[in-house]
Amino acid sequence: MKSKFYSGIENINGNEFYYEYFKHPSAGPTIIMLHGFLSSAFSFRKLIPHLQEEYNILAVDIPPFGKSGKSKRFLYSYQNMASSIFELTDRLQISNMILAGHSMGGQIVMNMLLQRPAAASSALLLCSSAYLPKSHQSLVYTSYIPFFHLYVKRHLAKSGLEKNLKNVVYNQAMIDEDMRKGYMSPFLNNSIFQGLTRMIRHREGDLTEEDIRRIHTPCLLIWGEHDRVVPLSKGKRLHKNLPNSKLIILKETGHLVPEERPEEIVAEMKGFLSAVSV
Repeated sequence: MKSKFYSGIENINGNEFYYEYFKHPSAGPTIIMLHGFLSSAFSFRKLIPHLQEEYNILAVDIPPFGKSGKSKRFLYSYQNMASSIFELTDRLQISNMILAGHSMGGQIVMNMLLQRPAAASSALLLCSSAYLPKSHQSLVYTSYIPFFHLYVKRHLAKSGLEKNLKNVVYNQAMIDEDMRKGYMSPFLNNSIFQGLTRMIRHREGDLTEEDIRRIHTPCLLIWGEHDRVVPLSKGKRLHKNLPNSKLIILKETGHLVPEERPEEIVAEMKGFLSAVSV
């Protein structure tokens, strides 16, 4: 049986949340997919086809990224993003959940696991952001300068899309026009830079080791051996601090594991979910 595809926008806590919902006619659990910083649900494009035959899938654009809103009234903290995702799943009447997050999305997943420990049966953390402190206070103060968002725009433009893509994949030959267009699209709306400015102010920093140790949900950690964004050393530290976790290391792989190793991720994920459901 094929999944039915829906997309929609829900206004939650003063911002628009765009989502793509692949609803399977007979599947039980729903995998909630949360992308990383400067990305969108596009980053799961290679994972979804392998999973939608067995699971419901809800892929969300986290504000201010992708097709979601860039509201100046929204609180861009991880805690608020986590509670807002729960509000979205409540509205869509999703209760049987598996949480999956890449990079920044993994940090939001861990915040969700702390807020509602019983909400998800398991979690998948793909090169999850971890142990990153909040923005320096001087940068937070500077962000209130008028037109600071233009500085953010210039800073990101200076590094350039091509350089950023080369930084997140191990095999740079895989970068093609589809990737370039998909990862460029979130930046075609200039208001994203105002949202990023507010994120600098509101982001509270990653969870502490003490908080992480309180998460007892079964977690599968998948890391690229050559991750230059969130180094493998952080993955090993996270595995040590998460009481009920398993770490898989993918050889010849960088940070963008959903693009680089979708088949391996799906195989490891299905094996993990089968084991924890016994």
